[in-house]
Amino acid sequence: MKFIDEVTINVKSGDGGRGCVAFRREKFVPFGGPNGGDGGKGGDVIILVSKGISTLLDLRYRPHLKAENGAHGKGKNMHGADGKDLVVHVPPGTVVKDRESGEVLADLTEPGERMVLLKGGRGGQGNARFATSTNKAPRFAQPGETGEDRWLRLELKVMADVGLLGFPSVGKSSFITKVSAARPKIADYPFTTLTPNLGVVPYKDYRTFVIADIPGLIEGAHTGAGLGHRFLKHVERTDLLLHILDISWMPDRDPIREYEAINRELALFNEDLARKRQIVVINKMDLPATRENLPNVLPWFEERGIRVFPVSAATGEGIPPLLDEIARHLWGGAKGQ
Repeated sequence: MKFIDEVTINVKSGDGGRGCVAFRREKFVPFGGPNGGDGGKGGDVIILVSKGISTLLDLRYRPHLKAENGAHGKGKNMHGADGKDLVVHVPPGTVVKDRESGEVLADLTEPGERMVLLKGGRGGQGNARFATSTNKAPRFAQPGETGEDRWLRLELKVMADVGLLGFPSVGKSSFITKVSAARPKIADYPFTTLTPNLGVVPYKDYRTFVIADIPGLIEGAHTGAGLGHRFLKHVERTDLLLHILDISWMPDRDPIREYEAINRELALFNEDLARKRQIVVINKMDLPATRENLPNVLPWFEERGIRVFPVSAATGEGIPPLLDEIARHLWGGAKGQ
């Protein structure tokens, strides 16, 4: 299934049905009174979080959605039926914004969570409602109210406990493959991962946590460079960040500069992101170049009180202690360690 995390749609609630102008027409009742029924209420527009959906793909191909109009009133005091509500199904983690103003209308995270976004128009009253002692045969009725119309922007932010950060090709996809059942596309070139991948990581005592492989970021991401802020938003939902570095490229690439660059991008996009807890992971310890360069990198982090976990996503070296550290951050300690 194609992963779609942003979509623009137009939604409209239903119009109310118009009231009816009618009079009793029965044999031996020469002056029958008014009996026009009311129009039905227009359907509402409802946003509903559905557990079985993981993308906004369906809405990409249905940009115009409309609730059902209320039925018109009829004679013999027959009221029109209410229009059916329009229920827009979205995955957990969907943010609903007004397209024009950017105002956040809803931030929906839990399955079953629902919000009435637009109310349907009220049905018009039939002429039976307007009969008085001075006007026993009103020949008018109310029209139904017009429904509301709005352009929306829906943004999906993946729901995960842990997010993987790092420049392209540092081994994030390999890491998530090693610790979970997720099978993202892996290759040795930039931007292999074009969509966030989620993996469920089993831990001790049958506990699990969800980890998100966020696509690689580059300098200028907060302005949209590379894959840009389209993917930075996914980091906002996570409780903990794993910052993965590849030092095997030294001196062609400077991992310290890359580490600082990504943290700078986080702060420029959203200062709260820069304050999130991070664990630094040096990947590819199975490579001789990584082992050779490690003593040149560790002091920089140690001087700043930053603990570093050397691991190999290829062989599994160093993974168990790292998972224990993640558990301590998420749950404040784990049994059986």
